[in-house]
Amino acid sequence: MSLIPLTADEVLTTTRSVRKRMDFTRPVEREVLEECLRIAQQAPTGSNRQGWQFVVVTDAEKRRALGDLYRKGWERYRSAGTTTYDDPHRAATQMRVSDSAQYLADHFHEPPVHVIPCIRGRTDGQPANAQSAVFGSILPAAWSFMLAARARGLGTCWTTIHLMHEKEAAAVLGIPYEHVMQVALIPVAYTKGTDFKAAPRDPLATMVHWDQW
Repeated sequence: MSLIPLTADEVLTTTRSVRKRMDFTRPVEREVLEECLRIAQQAPTGSNRQGWQFVVVTDAEKRRALGDLYRKGWERYRSAGTTTYDDPHRAATQMRVSDSAQYLADHFHEPPVHVIPCIRGRTDGQPANAQSAVFGSILPAAWSFMLAARARGLGTCWTTIHLMHEKEAAAVLGIPYEHVMQVALIPVAYTKGTDFKAAPRDPLATMVHWDQW
């Protein structure tokens, strides 16, 4: 399929967490997903580790089961409370994000595709450096998939809440839980319009440290 005419910088700065603008009624072609996954295969890895696996879920009943698990996790997450801000602008932004996140939870089973990036081995109880090596091998590939999807008119959203019930999700999908770790669940759908913009961010000086903290 043809790509959206975006520069590399535009793809990098306009790949948003898409929730309300997903088109649940339009199917996503397998060949488009495979294009995105082939691009993801080119991502860098830590220690030349390529134990990646991607589970692509299009079956409606399995998506519904994953949606139920996500909503169960979402209720736990929401009941723990959300960050509040004294700044009215930040508070308004947080309200919009919360509303958008609730919408996704309510409709989680409706995007036509769920993509679950996985990696062989588990990091349970391991030190931070070991965990970093493993996650640093799969997360760049997952992000490359999302960038490739954006360039093809697809919207994605990085989610991890279903991992509160990872073992149950593994049972739904036949993932060997003891040997393969899920790291995210990415809903995928064509978007309603493709005119996404860069998001507002704090000034660079508030988050960059030169030579020392």
